[in-house]
Amino acid sequence: MAYPFQMGLQDATSPIMEELTHFHDHTLMIVFLISSLVLYIISTMLTTKLTHTSTMDAQEVETVWTILPAIILIMIALPSLRILYIMDEINNPSLTVKTMGHQWYWTYEYTDYEDLSFDSYMIPTQELKPGELRLLEVDNRVVLPMEMTIRMLISSEDVLHSWAVPSLGLKTDAIPGRLNQTTLMAMRPGLYYGQCSEICGSNHSFMPIVIESVPLSCFEKWSASML
Repeated sequence: MAYPFQMGLQDATSPIMEELTHFHDHTLMIVFLISSLVLYIISTMLTTKLTHTSTMDAQEVETVWTILPAIILIMIALPSLRILYIMDEINNPSLTVKTMGHQWYWTYEYTDYEDLSFDSYMIPTQELKPGELRLLEVDNRVVLPMEMTIRMLISSEDVLHSWAVPSLGLKTDAIPGRLNQTTLMAMRPGLYYGQCSEICGSNHSFMPIVIESVPLSCFEKWSASML
């Protein structure tokens, strides 16, 4: 859950988000080092009298400033490709949930159960209870078991939407006529908030997502009560 004036990413809840956070820090350090080097060179050129006129013809300098950027790009590309392949990999999911985007609410269907589906609407501000979050609370949360691989099938029935939960490292487009899939695994219990991340009309800001991660025993009790 984000907090006011937060500068960094939300706390990672899934292994994928942990990898993304590490990659963010890795890339940010490279950008910081490059920026520091460029700032040093610029300040040196402005404050130092140049005496080595033969520097412009030095083969060694040209070799370095050609090879060094290539090495830096490889250092960024290899971890990025690794994370992309990890995000696309789906290994025997324990549960499948189908998500349909509408203007302006979500519909969830637990396909492993015969008749377990519901709509999820945002709770209006005037109906919020003390302690609940404005524009983020819903009347029906997505209850999922923790420490289990969950497959999400995401589509839309009208316009483009985007199903995004930052703390889980998820952001998948909901496209009419197309079924996208992603996987998630919450490593600890809790409430995880997200919102539609694709401008989908006048009420785009009122399509929150709330995932409630619970132990498997609690999930079984919840699913039995919903049937």
